[in-house]
Amino acid sequence: MFSEARTLSASGASLALRYEAARGEARGILLLSHGLAEHSARYAAFAARMADEGLHVYAHDHRGHGFTTAPDAPLGQFAPRDGIARVVADMRTVRDHAVSRHPGLPIVLFGHSMGGLMALAFAETHPADIDALAVWNSNLEPGFAGRIAQVVLAAERMLKGSDVPSGILPRLTFAAWGNTISGHRTAFDWLSHDTAEVDAYIADPLCGFDINVSMWIDIFAVTFADASAEGLSRLPKNLPINLVGGDEDPATDGGKATLAFAERLKKSRLEDVTTTVYRGMRHETLNESPGLRDPAIEAFAGWCRRAIAEKRRVAEHT
Repeated sequence: MFSEARTLSASGASLALRYEAARGEARGILLLSHGLAEHSARYAAFAARMADEGLHVYAHDHRGHGFTTAPDAPLGQFAPRDGIARVVADMRTVRDHAVSRHPGLPIVLFGHSMGGLMALAFAETHPADIDALAVWNSNLEPGFAGRIAQVVLAAERMLKGSDVPSGILPRLTFAAWGNTISGHRTAFDWLSHDTAEVDAYIADPLCGFDINVSMWIDIFAVTFADASAEGLSRLPKNLPINLVGGDEDPATDGGKATLAFAERLKKSRLEDVTTTVYRGMRHETLNESPGLRDPAIEAFAGWCRRAIAEKRRVAEHT
């Protein structure tokens, strides 16, 4: 059961925290980092499956999302300043909380979409604090279009401020991605083939909300910083990294961004990169139709087993 709690972050946020206890022998800790305009409760089924693998699973709502509260973070905003640093500080709080309860266990950090950007930012900021990293459905290759978006956001900030919703970025992202799905039933069919999951997202008042200009600025800034040679150089060369995309995901250009980032990691001499772009998969791998999501989750479980076993092997010989 995905039990609920709260914990106070060093950033000043009161974090909405969810926890699923490992079943059987505990073999590791899995930290979950959710995506943009959603929340951690949507990961309950995934947490339950990973608990069956012997992983203690922790997930929290990022600031500006879900039930997490902070004086400087209304819904749709990380913070007026230093937003990414505050998000990373919150993630460090959750990580330290989990380690205090389960000392000595290997730590796997998983992030979906925006959560993948934050997971990578955490790994680059605190490279010694995790043992494996998974980045799913994240676009770390925004290229020239990303630079144009930054110019647009700078203009919006100058004209109307940063603490109001962007009027342009939703059209360039969510709306544009929705229009790529031929014969789409809803504006959010780009998320998944599973109509029940799409409908649940649309009906959820904590999903699909407006994003402030400042949060969009933070997201593009961290995207470029994460993928920079300087940022990637901070990662341990032997860190196991798991990348997943879908060839029908418009948010990652049909998985091309996933493959391009994998090549960037290899050029940075990362030695243990596993990359899969699933055929027929849209943006939310974990919420796809069962025939698509189940094999992906089982493959991830196998990757976790390998990463944890390798960590233990190294620990036994040092």
